[in-house]
Amino acid sequence: MVNEWELKKQIVEIGKRIWQRGYVASNDGNITVMMNDDELLTTPTGVSKGFMTTEMIIKCDKKGNVISGNSKYKPSSEVKMHLEVYKERPDIKSVVHAHPQYATSFAVAGIPLNKCVLPEAIIVIGAVPIAPYGLPSTMEIPDAIRPLIKNSDAILLENHGALTLGSDLLNAYHKMETLEHTASIVWKAIQLGNVNVLPAEERDRLMTLREKFNMSGRVAPCDVTPCDIASSGVKTSSNNADSDLVKKITEQVMAKLKNK
Repeated sequence: MVNEWELKKQIVEIGKRIWQRGYVASNDGNITVMMNDDELLTTPTGVSKGFMTTEMIIKCDKKGNVISGNSKYKPSSEVKMHLEVYKERPDIKSVVHAHPQYATSFAVAGIPLNKCVLPEAIIVIGAVPIAPYGLPSTMEIPDAIRPLIKNSDAILLENHGALTLGSDLLNAYHKMETLEHTASIVWKAIQLGNVNVLPAEERDRLMTLREKFNMSGRVAPCDVTPCDIASSGVKTSSNNADSDLVKKITEQVMAKLKNK
Protein backbone atom coordinates (compact mmCIF):
# COMPACT_ATOMS: atom_id res chain seq x y z
CA MET A 1 0.00 0.00 0.00
CA VAL A 2 1.29 3.47 -0.92
CA ASN A 3 1.71 5.67 2.13
CA GLU A 4 0.27 9.15 2.57
CA TRP A 5 3.52 10.96 1.76
CA GLU A 6 3.98 9.06 -1.48
CA LEU A 7 0.39 9.74 -2.51
CA LYS A 8 0.87 13.45 -1.90
CA LYS A 9 3.97 13.43 -4.08
CA GLN A 10 2.04 11.64 -6.82
CA ILE A 11 -0.73 14.23 -6.67
CA VAL A 12 1.80 17.06 -6.99
CA GLU A 13 3.48 15.30 -9.94
CA ILE A 14 0.21 14.68 -11.79
CA GLY A 15 -0.85 18.26 -11.07
CA LYS A 16 2.29 19.48 -12.83
CA ARG A 17 1.65 17.16 -15.76
CA ILE A 18 -1.89 18.35 -16.41
CA TRP A 19 -0.74 21.97 -16.12
CA GLN A 20 2.25 21.48 -18.44
CA ARG A 21 0.09 19.72 -21.02
CA GLY A 22 -2.40 22.60 -21.02
CA TYR A 23 -5.19 20.50 -19.54
CA VAL A 24 -5.79 23.27 -16.98
CA ALA A 25 -5.21 27.02 -16.82
CA SER A 26 -4.63 29.21 -13.80
CA ASN A 27 -6.12 27.48 -10.73
CA ASP A 28 -8.47 25.17 -12.65
CA GLY A 29 -8.88 21.45 -12.08
CA ASN A 30 -8.77 19.18 -9.06
CA ILE A 31 -7.44 15.77 -8.07
CA THR A 32 -8.42 13.37 -5.30
CA VAL A 33 -7.13 9.99 -4.16
CA MET A 34 -8.74 7.59 -1.69
CA MET A 35 -6.28 6.57 1.03
CA ASN A 36 -8.58 3.99 2.59
CA ASP A 37 -12.32 3.42 3.00
CA ASP A 38 -12.76 6.56 5.11
CA GLU A 39 -10.09 9.09 4.09
CA LEU A 40 -9.03 10.86 0.90
CA LEU A 41 -6.45 13.38 -0.21
CA THR A 42 -7.49 16.41 -2.26
CA THR A 43 -5.83 19.30 -4.03
CA PRO A 44 -6.46 22.74 -2.48
CA THR A 45 -8.72 25.38 -3.97
CA GLY A 46 -7.22 28.52 -5.46
CA VAL A 47 -3.82 27.01 -6.29
CA SER A 48 -2.36 26.34 -9.75
CA LYS A 49 -1.81 22.63 -10.31
CA GLY A 50 1.59 23.50 -11.75
CA PHE A 51 2.82 25.09 -8.51
CA MET A 52 1.50 22.78 -5.80
CA THR A 53 3.65 21.34 -3.02
CA THR A 54 2.98 18.34 -0.81
CA GLU A 55 2.30 20.65 2.14
CA MET A 56 -0.74 22.01 0.30
CA ILE A 57 -2.50 18.64 -0.06
CA ILE A 58 -5.41 18.18 2.36
CA LYS A 59 -6.78 15.06 4.01
CA CYS A 60 -10.58 14.83 4.29
CA ASP A 61 -13.18 12.29 5.34
CA LYS A 62 -15.79 10.91 2.95
CA LYS A 63 -18.12 13.81 3.76
CA GLY A 64 -15.55 16.40 2.77
CA ASN A 65 -14.64 17.45 6.31
CA VAL A 66 -10.98 18.37 6.81
CA ILE A 67 -8.99 15.93 8.93
CA SER A 68 -5.55 17.46 8.52
CA GLY A 69 -3.59 19.88 6.37
CA ASN A 70 -2.07 23.34 6.25
CA SER A 71 -4.64 25.78 7.66
CA LYS A 72 -3.76 28.25 4.88
CA TYR A 73 -5.48 26.01 2.32
CA LYS A 74 -9.00 24.72 1.86
CA PRO A 75 -10.15 21.62 -0.04
CA SER A 76 -11.10 21.94 -3.69
CA SER A 77 -14.48 23.60 -4.06
CA GLU A 78 -15.51 20.73 -6.34
CA VAL A 79 -14.72 17.93 -3.93
CA LYS A 80 -18.49 17.18 -3.87
CA MET A 81 -18.18 15.87 -7.42
CA HIS A 82 -15.38 13.53 -6.39
CA LEU A 83 -17.24 12.32 -3.30
CA GLU A 84 -20.22 11.41 -5.47
CA VAL A 85 -17.97 9.21 -7.61
CA TYR A 86 -16.59 7.37 -4.57
CA LYS A 87 -20.10 6.92 -3.21
CA GLU A 88 -21.44 5.39 -6.43
CA ARG A 89 -18.28 3.52 -7.46
CA PRO A 90 -16.45 1.74 -4.60
CA ASP A 91 -14.01 0.35 -7.19
CA ILE A 92 -12.72 3.85 -7.97
CA LYS A 93 -9.78 5.14 -5.92
CA SER A 94 -8.87 8.34 -7.76
CA VAL A 95 -10.58 11.10 -9.75
CA VAL A 96 -9.03 13.71 -12.04
CA HIS A 97 -10.96 16.78 -13.22
CA ALA A 98 -9.46 19.05 -15.87
CA HIS A 99 -10.33 21.28 -18.84
CA PRO A 100 -8.30 19.81 -21.74
CA GLN A 101 -8.86 21.98 -24.80
CA TYR A 102 -10.06 19.46 -27.39
CA ALA A 103 -12.22 17.40 -25.05
CA THR A 104 -13.72 20.54 -23.53
CA SER A 105 -14.44 21.88 -27.03
CA PHE A 106 -16.60 18.81 -27.67
CA ALA A 107 -18.29 19.36 -24.29
CA VAL A 108 -19.04 22.98 -25.23
CA ALA A 109 -20.30 21.93 -28.67
CA GLY A 110 -22.53 19.29 -27.08
CA ILE A 111 -20.95 16.47 -29.11
CA PRO A 112 -20.19 13.27 -27.16
CA LEU A 113 -17.05 11.31 -27.98
CA ASN A 114 -18.95 8.08 -28.42
CA LYS A 115 -17.93 6.77 -31.85
CA CYS A 116 -15.80 3.67 -32.50
CA VAL A 117 -12.72 5.40 -33.87
CA LEU A 118 -9.44 4.55 -32.11
CA PRO A 119 -8.86 0.99 -30.86
CA GLU A 120 -7.04 2.14 -27.72
CA ALA A 121 -9.82 4.56 -26.82
CA ILE A 122 -12.52 1.93 -27.37
CA ILE A 123 -10.72 -0.36 -24.92
CA VAL A 124 -9.63 2.20 -22.32
CA ILE A 125 -12.49 4.73 -22.08
CA GLY A 126 -15.23 3.49 -24.43
CA ALA A 127 -18.06 5.85 -25.34
CA VAL A 128 -17.69 9.15 -23.50
CA PRO A 129 -21.05 10.76 -22.67
CA ILE A 130 -21.82 14.38 -21.75
CA ALA A 131 -23.28 15.25 -18.35
CA PRO A 132 -25.77 18.15 -18.35
CA TYR A 133 -24.41 21.50 -17.20
CA GLY A 134 -24.28 22.11 -13.48
CA LEU A 135 -23.09 25.06 -11.41
CA PRO A 136 -19.53 24.34 -10.20
CA SER A 137 -19.03 23.71 -6.46
CA THR A 138 -22.74 22.85 -5.99
CA MET A 139 -24.62 19.54 -5.92
CA GLU A 140 -25.80 20.19 -9.48
CA ILE A 141 -22.71 18.51 -10.94
CA PRO A 142 -22.82 15.44 -8.67
CA ASP A 143 -26.50 15.08 -9.59
CA ALA A 144 -25.66 15.40 -13.30
CA ILE A 145 -22.87 12.82 -13.34
CA ARG A 146 -24.55 10.25 -11.07
CA PRO A 147 -26.30 8.19 -13.80
CA LEU A 148 -23.28 8.35 -16.14
CA ILE A 149 -20.47 7.29 -13.81
CA LYS A 150 -22.23 3.98 -13.19
CA ASN A 151 -21.19 2.83 -16.67
CA SER A 152 -18.30 5.11 -17.69
CA ASP A 153 -14.87 6.08 -16.39
CA ALA A 154 -14.64 9.18 -18.59
CA ILE A 155 -17.27 11.91 -18.68
CA LEU A 156 -17.52 15.23 -20.51
CA LEU A 157 -19.08 18.02 -18.46
CA GLU A 158 -21.25 20.30 -20.58
CA ASN A 159 -19.64 23.76 -20.98
CA HIS A 160 -17.15 22.86 -18.29
CA GLY A 161 -14.49 20.17 -18.82
CA ALA A 162 -13.85 16.49 -18.29
CA LEU A 163 -13.76 13.93 -15.50
CA THR A 164 -11.83 10.64 -15.45
CA LEU A 165 -11.95 7.87 -12.86
CA GLY A 166 -9.36 5.24 -12.03
CA SER A 167 -8.29 2.35 -9.85
CA ASP A 168 -5.41 4.60 -8.76
CA LEU A 169 -4.11 8.08 -9.59
CA LEU A 170 -2.00 7.08 -12.60
CA ASN A 171 -4.90 5.09 -14.01
CA ALA A 172 -7.24 8.08 -13.72
CA TYR A 173 -4.65 10.43 -15.23
CA HIS A 174 -3.88 8.15 -18.17
CA LYS A 175 -7.59 8.06 -19.01
CA MET A 176 -7.54 11.86 -19.16
CA GLU A 177 -4.60 11.64 -21.58
CA THR A 178 -6.45 9.07 -23.70
CA LEU A 179 -9.59 11.22 -23.69
CA GLU A 180 -7.78 14.35 -24.85
CA HIS A 181 -5.73 12.46 -27.44
CA THR A 182 -8.91 10.93 -28.86
CA ALA A 183 -10.69 14.28 -28.92
CA SER A 184 -7.80 15.89 -30.82
CA ILE A 185 -7.71 13.09 -33.42
CA VAL A 186 -11.47 13.16 -33.96
CA TRP A 187 -11.39 16.96 -34.28
CA LYS A 188 -8.66 16.83 -36.92
CA ALA A 189 -10.46 14.05 -38.82
CA ILE A 190 -13.57 16.24 -38.89
CA GLN A 191 -11.51 19.06 -40.40
CA LEU A 192 -10.30 16.63 -43.08
CA GLY A 193 -13.92 15.90 -43.91
CA ASN A 194 -14.35 12.31 -42.78
CA VAL A 195 -14.41 10.23 -39.60
CA ASN A 196 -14.03 6.54 -40.37
CA VAL A 197 -16.04 4.59 -37.77
CA LEU A 198 -15.12 0.99 -37.05
CA PRO A 199 -17.90 -1.61 -37.55
CA ALA A 200 -19.64 -3.52 -34.75
CA GLU A 201 -17.59 -6.68 -35.26
CA GLU A 202 -14.35 -4.77 -34.72
CA ARG A 203 -15.73 -3.12 -31.62
CA ASP A 204 -16.72 -6.52 -30.25
CA ARG A 205 -13.27 -7.95 -30.98
CA LEU A 206 -11.68 -5.04 -29.12
CA MET A 207 -13.97 -5.54 -26.14
CA THR A 208 -12.92 -9.19 -26.09
CA LEU A 209 -9.33 -8.00 -25.83
CA ARG A 210 -10.32 -5.78 -22.93
CA GLU A 211 -11.72 -8.81 -21.12
CA LYS A 212 -8.61 -10.83 -21.99
CA PHE A 213 -6.38 -8.13 -20.49
CA ASN A 214 -8.61 -8.09 -17.39
CA MET A 215 -8.74 -4.30 -17.41
CA SER A 216 -10.32 -2.53 -14.45
CA GLY A 217 -13.07 0.07 -14.62
CA ARG A 218 -16.17 0.38 -16.73
CA VAL A 219 -16.69 1.42 -20.34
CA ALA A 220 -19.89 2.04 -22.27
CA PRO A 221 -20.02 0.45 -25.76
CA CYS A 222 -19.08 2.84 -28.57
CA ASP A 223 -21.48 3.81 -31.35
CA VAL A 224 -20.80 2.12 -34.70
CA THR A 225 -23.18 4.20 -36.82
CA PRO A 226 -21.44 6.40 -39.44
CA CYS A 227 -20.42 9.86 -38.34
CA ASP A 228 -22.50 12.47 -40.16
CA ILE A 229 -20.17 15.45 -40.12
CA ALA A 230 -22.64 17.70 -41.93
CA SER A 231 -25.18 17.38 -39.11
CA SER A 232 -22.68 17.22 -36.26
CA GLY A 233 -22.72 20.94 -35.73
CA VAL A 234 -19.05 21.19 -36.73
CA LYS A 235 -18.27 23.08 -39.91
CA THR A 236 -15.43 21.75 -42.01
CA SER A 237 -13.54 23.63 -44.67
CA SER A 238 -15.38 21.67 -47.38
CA ASN A 239 -18.70 22.87 -46.04
CA ASN A 240 -17.64 26.43 -45.40
CA ALA A 241 -18.76 29.11 -47.86
CA ASP A 242 -15.61 31.09 -47.04
CA SER A 243 -13.53 28.21 -48.39
CA ASP A 244 -15.23 28.51 -51.79
CA LEU A 245 -14.47 32.21 -51.85
CA VAL A 246 -10.82 31.63 -50.98
CA LYS A 247 -10.62 28.98 -53.71
CA LYS A 248 -12.01 31.34 -56.34
CA ILE A 249 -9.65 34.14 -55.35
CA THR A 250 -6.69 31.75 -55.43
CA GLU A 251 -7.65 30.56 -58.93
CA GLN A 252 -7.90 34.16 -60.15
CA VAL A 253 -4.49 35.03 -58.70
CA MET A 254 -2.88 31.93 -60.22
CA ALA A 255 -4.42 32.74 -63.62
CA LYS A 256 -2.96 36.26 -63.55
CA LEU A 257 0.46 34.93 -62.59
CA LYS A 258 0.44 32.51 -65.54
CA ASN A 259 -0.40 35.33 -67.96
CA LYS A 260 2.57 37.44 -66.88
